[in-house]
Amino acid sequence: MEEKQKNEEEKQEQIKEMGSISLEENNRRNKIKLLTIIGEIEGHEAVSGSTKATKYEHLLPMLAEIEDSEEIDGLLILLHTMGGDVEAGLSIAEMIASLSKPTVSLVLGGSHSIGGPLAVAAQYSFIVPTGTMIIHPVRSNGMFIGVKQSLQNMIRTQDRITGFLAKHSKMKKERVEKLMLNPTELVKDVGTLLEGQEAVAEGLIDEVGGMSDALQKLHEMIDEKKLGNDSAPLK
Repeated sequence: MEEKQKNEEEKQEQIKEMGSISLEENNRRNKIKLLTIIGEIEGHEAVSGSTKATKYEHLLPMLAEIEDSEEIDGLLILLHTMGGDVEAGLSIAEMIASLSKPTVSLVLGGSHSIGGPLAVAAQYSFIVPTGTMIIHPVRSNGMFIGVKQSLQNMIRTQDRITGFLAKHSKMKKERVEKLMLNPTELVKDVGTLLEGQEAVAEGLIDEVGGMSDALQKLHEMIDEKKLGNDSAPLK
């Protein structure tokens, strides 16, 4: 009884501090790690105390642990972010994309700006019907030196983002760039807002669905991977 209470307290603390939890009480006996990416993606500079943030220095070690652990079969990522630090967001997205474990993402509410690469970094992606994705050009919030090198660096960063989106989704890079530079969609900004079904129709997200769909897909991917490992010849 004391052991069960201790485990429950540890779970609650993990949710509170890291926005993560282990899901393992399912009839398939698959061990799934749930991660949340919520609020602003925080990079080297801390966001204000009143702003919800996802810290990349927390996520990167957790993702490394997921890859290395024999106790974890797959990863489910829940996203509701307005974007944030581009470099931090891309580093998290690259880390997710490099995992060998089955990964599924689910966009809840929105996954805007650098949240786009984070959503498509998983091997399979879902978005709820009312969810939104916003694709827009790279912005600079800090000091900007008015020389051509600054503009060139921003263009290179933007190319990294569009390239990542195209590589990890069904969208062509040219289509991503066209939506990114659309001047008619957003008020006081350039870019495009895609709602759930539109994001799927564009090929950015794989499927419209919710939690049950995402978990079902992840279980299927884990079972398929286990079956493949079991049938693989021993070296």
